[in-house]
Amino acid sequence: MIIFKKSIPRRTFLRGIGASVALPMLDAMVPAMANPLESLTKMPIRAGYVYTPNGIIRDRFRPKIAGSSYEMTDMLKQWEPFRDQLLILSNLDNAETERINGHVGGAGSFLTGSVPKKSLSDVESGISVDQVIANKFRQETPLGSLEMCIENAAELAGQSEGAYSSAYTNTITWGSPTSPLPMVHRPRDIFERLFGGAGATPEARHARVKEQKSILDFVKDDFARTKQKLGASDLAKLDEFTETLRNVESRIQKSANQDVDDMPDIQRPVGVPEYEEHVGLMFDLALVAFQTDMARVFTFMIAREFSELVFTNLGHSDPYHPTTHHRGNKGKIKRAGDINVYQASLFAKFLTKMKNTKEIDGSSLLDNSMLVYGAGLGDGDIHSQWNVPVALLGGGGGKIKGGRHIAYEEGTPLANLHVAMLNRMGIETEKFGNLEGTSSQELDLDRPA
Repeated sequence: MIIFKKSIPRRTFLRGIGASVALPMLDAMVPAMANPLESLTKMPIRAGYVYTPNGIIRDRFRPKIAGSSYEMTDMLKQWEPFRDQLLILSNLDNAETERINGHVGGAGSFLTGSVPKKSLSDVESGISVDQVIANKFRQETPLGSLEMCIENAAELAGQSEGAYSSAYTNTITWGSPTSPLPMVHRPRDIFERLFGGAGATPEARHARVKEQKSILDFVKDDFARTKQKLGASDLAKLDEFTETLRNVESRIQKSANQDVDDMPDIQRPVGVPEYEEHVGLMFDLALVAFQTDMARVFTFMIAREFSELVFTNLGHSDPYHPTTHHRGNKGKIKRAGDINVYQASLFAKFLTKMKNTKEIDGSSLLDNSMLVYGAGLGDGDIHSQWNVPVALLGGGGGKIKGGRHIAYEEGTPLANLHVAMLNRMGIETEKFGNLEGTSSQELDLDRPA
């Protein structure tokens, strides 16, 4: 006799006053005696977009040859443990936006494949690819998406050029062609979206935060009841998950007590503890969102266009943005490249955690994800949007063949990557964006380089 009864539902929440914690996928959520191969095909595919501003120094990023035997640059070496799930994609452009300000076109077109409208108030670009994904799975996940950043938009208001709104450079995410979505810079705000309890009153959530207890303390009764239904394997998974959750929550509370949830004034040097911890917290929150299936897509600006952060931990005294306008100065080129390598190393820590977080079928979150890391400028010094630096990491649920540097035909639209990723997530798409003079088709991620 085949038994299909599940111990607990797939979408299980631990609930308390002002708190709601979604559980990760457990064996008890899978019907008994179910075909394990069916479980494998049902693992959701996640997508993430990590944006770095002001371009990337090409020699520090792009290999000299295409194919699978390419030599890793010092930036790519940060991701060497994931080489078999890494694709370097060359010759992808947002070429038409070259005629407008580079920073505006870089961020405004990166995920929209559209030309930003020249205006300080009447903004328009296009719906971004992450929001197409969010709309598709919004009925299956409590949160459609996460939009994250490091710097406070209020501090950078007006930092745009050429009569274009700062909205184009303060976000990469658009809910519609006329609706730029705010990027959230406070880890506490992201944490509350994930675990604050959608049905709880603001007063209840505020009281819980004020008590400075772990969110798990507020769901302990429901937690105890749920644990009684689990086997040894699931209990071990749950212990690992709750340890991660407590760690993230503790770090958020510590940062709030030290008043570093808001980045310091942009004219002040910002060094290791603030920036590195801030980036790490945001990546950890994205990890937990994927693990609990609260959201299947995130966007993360690890700095904004025109960023004035000063990487004192790298020995720098000049702000980020001016450093990238090097005009051939070898010292500035090196410093800008060092920032690129450093930021890649922070992303590598996230990749490690994604690889170590297992699904119920034995695969990892990284196996079932597609993570884009890149910039909207091909050359930050001259604001070029030709051959923008883009890497794709993750297995895409077995739908991507990694381990290669693929050099596509010159002038290939970056939007073709968006089409390919949408199709791999089951969202049938033939064209994306509105850039003129280009044929936006699916990018082949499986062909030999």
